[in-house]
Amino acid sequence: MNSIEVNNLTKIFGKFVSVDNISFNVKQGEIFGFLGSNGAGKSTTIRMLCGILEPTSGDALVSEYSVMKEPDKVKQNIGYMSQRFSLYNDLTVEENINFFGGVYGLEGKKFLERKDWVLNIANLKGKEKILTGSLPGGIKQRLALGTAVIHRPGIVFLDEPTSGVDPISRRGFWELINDLSDEGTTVFVTTHYLEEAEFCNNILLIDAGKLIAEGNSKELKTKYLSGSILEIECENVVVALDILQQQDFVDETSIFGNNIHININEKYKNEEMIKNILTGQNSIAVHKINKIVPTLEDVFIHLLEKNKKQ
Repeated sequence: MNSIEVNNLTKIFGKFVSVDNISFNVKQGEIFGFLGSNGAGKSTTIRMLCGILEPTSGDALVSEYSVMKEPDKVKQNIGYMSQRFSLYNDLTVEENINFFGGVYGLEGKKFLERKDWVLNIANLKGKEKILTGSLPGGIKQRLALGTAVIHRPGIVFLDEPTSGVDPISRRGFWELINDLSDEGTTVFVTTHYLEEAEFCNNILLIDAGKLIAEGNSKELKTKYLSGSILEIECENVVVALDILQQQDFVDETSIFGNNIHININEKYKNEEMIKNILTGQNSIAVHKINKIVPTLEDVFIHLLEKNKKQ
């Protein structure tokens, strides 16, 4: 069963096509990763799927409600957490929970049970009177997620939810996401931390408003990177990168920390040849060359470069 069905969804601002005729489905209970660079159309898509922004054309069914015809019903049946924590900093923890509980029409025993649940997942039991603005980022993030799903929606949209949060807090947040998925909640998440996308059941890549790839992490790596990925540790990384970009056998290059990743055709995977180009011909010291398993970032860069050439 699909929680979300998107059909030819398009959004145009003036002459700018932000989202260009996209179609896809999201299964109930899955963690669905929606990835793309800044300006790719991610947030615009989410705003349409949440019933906040009217599409120019096309439609989507969210919890079986049309975003074109029934946006208010869509809003009642989803949860939403933006990249800017959707909480009121000048309210206490308890006041924020009370506010969102009221927005979603919770009251009595049902509200008290959900309020207790939110306090527990945010580790804020006994700290209800603290001002929300004074909370550490990771705790505030958990509180924001709790208030977004306080009404037990079937779908929750998370737009860059871990932006600016430390790695340990991010890991804990993803444990909460997995718990929600295990309980049957569909989680639609955008993130620019590509290592986080490894946790998604399915991933969709968007660039310049168009969908360019879909699949789980393993499928994307297998399907789109058939050549070899080599990691090169060398001196003068920027100069070395420029030299490698000029080689016919190199498809893509990127810098990862102090190293270079290159995607090359299998028949050119002779590390000695690459070392000779850098060291023998250009006097750049090469410390190490290893063939590595491609990351999602490698796949992402490959697909963006490929899309630019089309």
